[in-house]
Amino acid sequence: MHCGVDEAGRGSVMGPLVVGAVFVESDEQLTAIGVKDSKKLTPRTRERMYDEITSIAEWRTVVATAADVDARRKEMSLNDVELNMFAEAVGGMDATVYADCPDVNEASFTRKLGALVPDVTIIAKHKADDTYPVVSAASIVAKVTRDRMMDDIRAEFGTNIGSGYPSDHYTMDFIASWIKENGSAPAHVRCSWEPVRHMLSARANTKISDW
Repeated sequence: MHCGVDEAGRGSVMGPLVVGAVFVESDEQLTAIGVKDSKKLTPRTRERMYDEITSIAEWRTVVATAADVDARRKEMSLNDVELNMFAEAVGGMDATVYADCPDVNEASFTRKLGALVPDVTIIAKHKADDTYPVVSAASIVAKVTRDRMMDDIRAEFGTNIGSGYPSDHYTMDFIASWIKENGSAPAHVRCSWEPVRHMLSARANTKISDW
């Protein structure tokens, strides 16, 4: 058996970090589905492929909410947060693990993951979601899971919160407006992220009329 593991939401300022793992005996069915790196697929195609992947393969997701990420970042780097989530996702399975490596040093990440999941062959590569179908499948599972959670968050606020990424002006405008009005960040926002810390600091040192 072999396994692919990947994440969605690593760099987001709002919403969860999700790790997906997919376990298969062969890539044949995944190749027939046409899996690709989830970022290269439309939302509709991802949803369809998610249903197909989860119907033919064993799979898992591990979720860290924004609050979880903030808490863990007090103790470790984001790479280590992801490393531990990868280990949780693939632990206990007798499989060769292919991982989309978030670290600049593939060898270092491979050693660290191997130490957390002993007696398992680890192959951690950059752009593994483009190279190995099982990692592409994992990226789709992670992305669709996160997208559905973002839909729930969007419904909770009843407004356009964007994608959750700092490059999305809808997300950043929503957070800025909330902080201006309330003096604190909205739920589901990573307060350890520098843009949010800056907004909170500016709000604490100015009057609302200064914005």
